[in-house]
Amino acid sequence: MSKKNPITVSSWTLGDVCSFEERVKAAKEAGYEGIGLRAETYVDALAEGLHDEDILAILDKYNIKVTEVEYITLWAEEERSYEQMYKEQICFHMCDLFGVGHINAGLMEDYPVDYTAQKLKELCQRAGKYIIGVEPMPYSGIPNLEKAWAVVEGSGCDNAAMILDTWHWVRADQPYNLLTKEQAKKVISIQINDAYERPYAASILRDESMHDRLAPGTGSKDTAGFLKMIKDAGVDPKVIGVEVISDEILSHGVAEAAAYTYEHTAKVIAEAWPEMSAE
Repeated sequence: MSKKNPITVSSWTLGDVCSFEERVKAAKEAGYEGIGLRAETYVDALAEGLHDEDILAILDKYNIKVTEVEYITLWAEEERSYEQMYKEQICFHMCDLFGVGHINAGLMEDYPVDYTAQKLKELCQRAGKYIIGVEPMPYSGIPNLEKAWAVVEGSGCDNAAMILDTWHWVRADQPYNLLTKEQAKKVISIQINDAYERPYAASILRDESMHDRLAPGTGSKDTAGFLKMIKDAGVDPKVIGVEVISDEILSHGVAEAAAYTYEHTAKVIAEAWPEMSAE
């Protein structure tokens, strides 16, 4: 696989009930090159009694890196809570600690494009050298590529970007020829997975997202087609995240979840983007 575009097991794929070392060990033994951490899973590691130097030592022990940091939310509120401001600072600290250059961000609240773009600009200014990757999600205030692009462009910030996810893409009913080469320049990373043919009802769509995704190439939504679109548009993803949030898959244990998702990811990448496999 690619060292330049590390195949990364996103935080939610391995849940939030394992120890930090269990997470790292499962990812490494499955074949992953990186792990993703949410602010919450980093704090969980601290709550185990680990300090930053212990966390780094465990990563070094298994020769694996943290390559994905997330997840900043509520950044467009006029009055942000101290909890959210502190979480944002934790994400900045994680980037510094692990040498990660971008942070995943989402926005559940629905605001006009101009207002959202201004708030993204403010977030990007606070982020400084770090890139903010806005992730469109069909049940959120940034539901699709069209609004994500408008907000990122409207911010006018060099460090404003997008993160594209297979599940969110197909559940927004977007075709695989939609992404332009111009837009591709603003895609900092991707997340891959798969989905059933029929979605949950719109009112509970987020439940599907948080509990019932499928591993890449095992559903009805052509993960390979998504990857080919990303490749053909000229995206050079800093991370290929594997975000398979699945109660069923995780019920078999963290090690099995890591092995299963990596196995199917490797097959899809070999089919759709063989250059990645060859690097």
